[in-house]
Amino acid sequence: MMGIFSKFTTLLLILLSCTSFTSTEAYDPLDPNGNITIKWDITSWTPDGYVAVVTIYNFQQYRHIQSPGWSLEWTWAKKEIIWDMVGGQATEQGDCSRFKGNIPHCCKKSPTIVDLLPGAPYNMQIANCCKGGVLSSWTQDPANAAGSFQLSVGAAGTSNKTVRMPKNFTLKTPGPGYTCGVAKLVKPSKFFTADKRRVTQALMTWNVSCTFSQFLAQTTPTCCVSLSSFYNDTIVPCPTCSCGCQSNMSESGSCVEANSPHLASVVSGSGKNIYTPLVQCTSHMCPIRFHWHVKLNYQEYWRVKITVTNFNYKMNYSDWNLVVQHPNFNNLTEIFSFYYKSLNPYGTINDTAMLWGLKFYNDLLMQAGPLGNVQSELLFQKDATFTFEKGWAFPRRVYFNGDSCVMPPPDAYPWLPNAGSRRRTSSLTLIMTLLSAFTFMLAYS
Repeated sequence: MMGIFSKFTTLLLILLSCTSFTSTEAYDPLDPNGNITIKWDITSWTPDGYVAVVTIYNFQQYRHIQSPGWSLEWTWAKKEIIWDMVGGQATEQGDCSRFKGNIPHCCKKSPTIVDLLPGAPYNMQIANCCKGGVLSSWTQDPANAAGSFQLSVGAAGTSNKTVRMPKNFTLKTPGPGYTCGVAKLVKPSKFFTADKRRVTQALMTWNVSCTFSQFLAQTTPTCCVSLSSFYNDTIVPCPTCSCGCQSNMSESGSCVEANSPHLASVVSGSGKNIYTPLVQCTSHMCPIRFHWHVKLNYQEYWRVKITVTNFNYKMNYSDWNLVVQHPNFNNLTEIFSFYYKSLNPYGTINDTAMLWGLKFYNDLLMQAGPLGNVQSELLFQKDATFTFEKGWAFPRRVYFNGDSCVMPPPDAYPWLPNAGSRRRTSSLTLIMTLLSAFTFMLAYS
């Protein structure tokens, strides 16, 4: 009887430990503290509710939100409605038939909010709004890593004791990948006036934290890695079908040959959704290819050339970035035409670099074609671990815009030619030559 009870207790503990992990928990080893924080600041009370400023902060070091931008959804705790909005808008008004006079901006129980586009009328703007939902990563451009909108909420509480927090926050960018926790009451935010001489504060502030999970975001990769070196003629291509197989995708019109005479018409008539990739037909079928070429070897340094190529005919990648892992980044001496920052996800170990383009020079990766690539060269100083053997000179992992790229298998890397084998072959050839000569001399002596 005691044995059965012990087994039941063990099973119960296992079940409890499994259920203690929620779907909102996600961990990025390269950016362990990265998250998107939604701050909900109530700035004033109204006769039937309040006015709030909602700000979305992207505290992720290398993952940004690109076009078509973020969308934010939540569920009201009671029967709240949105009277008016500035800096953003609800995608649907919902059923407002119960209102006879002023019609609210949105009456939906679970509204979906999007950012306004650049160039919105001035009377519809507030600070940090109107970027089309695009947010830079915190490392690349902190000034553009936040977006805000203001809303006037009705049919809500009118004091700190009667107001209720929204729930079930969902952040899309524009697809899935982020999971948001519950809204938490925090210390009221403080605001400085334009002259920095006066500080005001919100009446109430709620924070919602959203974390990213690659597993939830997508199952299909979007980039791949190819390799080459000066010491081996082999060019290791991206693995076949890294992002899809050509036979499957070409049937649905998702790829086009680079030398097609009808390329322009195919690109312009490929559908209304400009964010669906239309890639060049390749063996890997990836929108993005990252190439690492070991270029030169000096006495105390070695040099690498990297190239990022866009095979997507329908997408320009603005504010793109790379994250590359290699053990020699702790001795990176110089980098050309790219910005560089060490991420140091493992404390003192510096083997992870974030790279991105220079503003107004190569921060825009153009669509597939002659201009659809960016390049740079990296100069490393050799250290005690340096070697060209066993693929050490190639990156361990590569990320483009936060997405992990498909790497070639390690046994396919360009290997350093075996000098010992060449010497043995040369010696054997020399011996055979001498024996042949000696035999020839004996035959004609």
